[in-house]
This record gives sequence, C-alpha cells and structure tokens, in this order.
Amino acid sequence: MWAYQKKLQYPINIKRKNLRLAKCILSQYGGYAGELNAALRYLDQRYGMPDERGKALLTDIGTEELAHVEMISTLVYQLTKDATIEEIKQYGFDTNYTENGKDLYAANSNGVPYTAAYFAATGDPIANLSEDMAAEEKARAVYEHLIDLSDDPDVTGVLLWLRQREIVHFQRFKELYDDYKKMGIGKK
Repeated sequence: MWAYQKKLQYPINIKRKNLRLAKCILSQYGGYAGELNAALRYLDQRYGMPDERGKALLTDIGTEELAHVEMISTLVYQLTKDATIEEIKQYGFDTNYTENGKDLYAANSNGVPYTAAYFAATGDPIANLSEDMAAEEKARAVYEHLIDLSDDPDVTGVLLWLRQREIVHFQRFKELYDDYKKMGIGKK
C-alpha cells in the first residue's frame, strides 16, 4: 500500500487563462500516449511480471502516472478557470461542455474518447516492457510538442518536469527489460 500526500509532485500555479493550450494538453489526459493510459497499462501488466522486482516497478510507475493524471487535470483546470461561454465556444470546448460542463472528460485534444484498447497487455513480460518503453517515448514526444506550443513559463515548467519523468520511466523499464533478457525470460 502507499500513502497519498495531498500535494502535486510539481507545483502548478497558472496565472493566465489559455484555452487553446488547455485543449492541446488534453491529449496527455485521455490520449493514446497520455498519463491515464500509462497508469492503467502498468497497473494491469504488473500482475504478469515474473518476480517482485517487476511487479514493484510497474506498481511504482503506474501509481506515479496517476499522480501525473492529477497534474494534467490541474493544468487544464487552471488554464480554463473562469472561461466564459464565448471562450468555451471559440476554443472548441463547447462539445465537451454540452455533456460535461466544465468537468474533464477522458478524451484527446481532438475529442476522441479514451478507450482501454489503447493499452497493451500481452502476458509476456518482454513484450509488455517493450510496449512500455515505446509508450514512454511517445509520451515524451507529445510533451515536447506541447512545450513547443507553450508560451507560458508556468506551463512550460510543468511540461518539462513531466517530460523528464517519461525519460526516467523509460530508463527504469529498459533496465528491467535488459535484466529479464539476460535471465532468459520471454524465451520459449
């Protein structure tokens, strides 16, 4: 079990509303390379790991990804706080507003709803770790695109921090992958 601390891993204090950027950031909430998808994938895959080290790593990273979901949600909330109906319409949030008001809905920036089909669990630790490394690289790339789009240092700082965590997660998965390959795990 783990203890929940009621604070974000990185402080978020957005001073300027920016619905355009908020809509783009939604991809890291409900998109295929987003934090929700990573959390569910890793927490699902952990049961198929051949040892406690693998289970622990996937549990640790999966729960950290849930913390990142909270950070993305906070970013979007702060970027859209006090948005008027006119701004909601102007920046394409009107379709979300129709059914969800100002609540977040798990979808990407194009409005495509999240689906569990995004995450892969094969029952093969080597295949799963390969997929996990690719997922971290995809998320890193999306963060880099978002950084390119951001003109707000308060947002960019958060995105840079999250990007760095993707790099660290990739490295941890790669270490486990390499060790499992040396142990002959995944070979028939």
